[in-house]
Amino acid sequence: MKKIIGIASIMLGLVALTGCDDFLDQNSPSEQNTETVYNSTYYTGYVINKIYGGLTQDATYSQYIPIVWSTNSDIELVDGRGASSTTAASERSYMNYINVTAGGWSKITTLWTAMYGVIENCNLAIDGIRDSNLYANGTKEQRTVMGQYLGEALTLRAMLYLDLIRFFGDIPMKMEPTTSDNVSDPLTKTDRDEILDYLLNDLAEAAELLPWAGRNGYSTEHVTRGYAKALYAQVALLRGGWNIRETSKPGYETASYSDGTYPTQRDQNYLEFYKKALPYLSDIIQNGPHKLNPSFENHWQLVNACELDVNYYEDIFQIPMLMNTSGELGYTIGTRYNGAGNVYGYGNSSAKQQTTAMHFYSYKQGDLRRDISCQPYQWSSGKQSFAANQPLQLYIGKWDQKWMNEEWQAVNAVASSKVMTGVDCVRMRYSQVLLMYAEILNELAGPDASYEGWAGITAREALAQVHNRAFATAQNDYIASLPSSKEGFFNAIVDEEGWELVGEGIRKFDLERWNLLVAKIKEAKQTYYDAIGLISYDTKEDGSATNIKQDNKWPTRFYFNYTDDTKSVIDWNSVNWYTLTEGKSAADFHCTDSVNGWGRFTIEQYITNMPTISAGLVENPTVINRYLLPISTSTLSDANNTISNSYGF
Repeated sequence: MKKIIGIASIMLGLVALTGCDDFLDQNSPSEQNTETVYNSTYYTGYVINKIYGGLTQDATYSQYIPIVWSTNSDIELVDGRGASSTTAASERSYMNYINVTAGGWSKITTLWTAMYGVIENCNLAIDGIRDSNLYANGTKEQRTVMGQYLGEALTLRAMLYLDLIRFFGDIPMKMEPTTSDNVSDPLTKTDRDEILDYLLNDLAEAAELLPWAGRNGYSTEHVTRGYAKALYAQVALLRGGWNIRETSKPGYETASYSDGTYPTQRDQNYLEFYKKALPYLSDIIQNGPHKLNPSFENHWQLVNACELDVNYYEDIFQIPMLMNTSGELGYTIGTRYNGAGNVYGYGNSSAKQQTTAMHFYSYKQGDLRRDISCQPYQWSSGKQSFAANQPLQLYIGKWDQKWMNEEWQAVNAVASSKVMTGVDCVRMRYSQVLLMYAEILNELAGPDASYEGWAGITAREALAQVHNRAFATAQNDYIASLPSSKEGFFNAIVDEEGWELVGEGIRKFDLERWNLLVAKIKEAKQTYYDAIGLISYDTKEDGSATNIKQDNKWPTRFYFNYTDDTKSVIDWNSVNWYTLTEGKSAADFHCTDSVNGWGRFTIEQYITNMPTISAGLVENPTVINRYLLPISTSTLSDANNTISNSYGF
């Protein structure tokens, strides 16, 4: 399964040694530009593996993008809490949209340089394959293999550009390798719509060149036809979505919530991009090998165990990592194993991204996703401990040491420092395809109608597949109760996405293109304020609260049982998440314990923590809806200041 990384890790070293002043001047070894390389399927494979290797850097998809840069949304928070944690130039300030400057956080430069370095390797491969005599005149088998390599490079380049646009907005577009003839060409920004249109053409070509997963030796650790088509839909949805702009564009709609100087707009012909995307998603649904694993839990067990699912192929593309070399999933996000002496050996930090009590309570009772996605506990010295009154610090348990394979557990059991998990970064799941399909079909025809290019299932039926998988019995009454209007059903899709995909690097960017990021963050905060129902309080000399009066909707005290008298493992079915079990009192709980609940008012949560969450975006924003990040001053300098920042940076 991991053979690709054996080569990729070696080739990645070549990227790290470039050391060029200009971020785009990342020349590969000279032999990779020779006619010999691209007239051999074997050596061309090495070039493609180098691209995958670039995706395993911390600065790309091992840590930065899936864990840090996808915060903050309404349901995902970076681990900074309180005013003091958001003053330094770090993810704790920048992902809360606070104190953001072009010269502050060094990781902006690191990510930009790494991403364009991998794009340069894609450009080299694409140019070399297109010019290859083997691709033009080789045997049918050789042309097929070279075409597949071309499809991989085109798709991965599109993925990289999509993410850069999500982070920075308009960026330089460079679709050819750096040569002695163009190395001194000035860099300029390209309107993101032009880049996205270009990517759509690339992905349409790539989809025809690539095989489905499970064919021609392609696993889901390679980009395949399914991912090229799903990525096409992602790009099309962003192209037709709301974006904050450097300047107003003629023929575009301006949102009601918009900055006067940097407007939030979308193409008035946005439905054309929905129409383009629909048949791509329909083809995945009708003709691809991808399905939902009947068990949400088993899906994540397989991901953590580094086992490819060849029964359902729910993961359409997962970037392959290598244990002890790459992969922060399970270490800086996931179930918390705190300190030494844990059940699986060395602990993890697991706090860069967390979710909230507001999200926990948004789930329908009986939803099997909730207790995996929202974990209010940690393991310490071999025991579970309930985090007392921490409504903003629930762990996202989709990544969990207990599910990792025996090889990793054996190494971690005797480790004295971090062991990279090697858990793949999943970039697309089939549930996401179903939700994009439901969104597009609903927008074009409504929740219960057909449209040209559909997959033979309605938007409601597509959403039902995702929702019902999460319950022991089908939730037919809930599905039937969803509105028949486009707007009402769209809101149900927004909810479902949060329940299904929390922590997976999707939510923030979809809320941006829906122009809902600010509104949803404000809604989440208001949900907390409403739930604790604060009426009045007095302050003691030490700053704590007394004489508190509340009209709570959440419990102020959680009671729970342990599974046995050792009090090591909590029986999570016993917790009074809503009320005490009917007919019982706290005294009825055996092996019992209790902690302060999320409904209990504290000054720290109410006065200090809550107002700082995403404060630079939603409290008193300098620029309305400025969710983008600045290009760093060092990058601007490397480009000889032929590119510049916007949005008031």
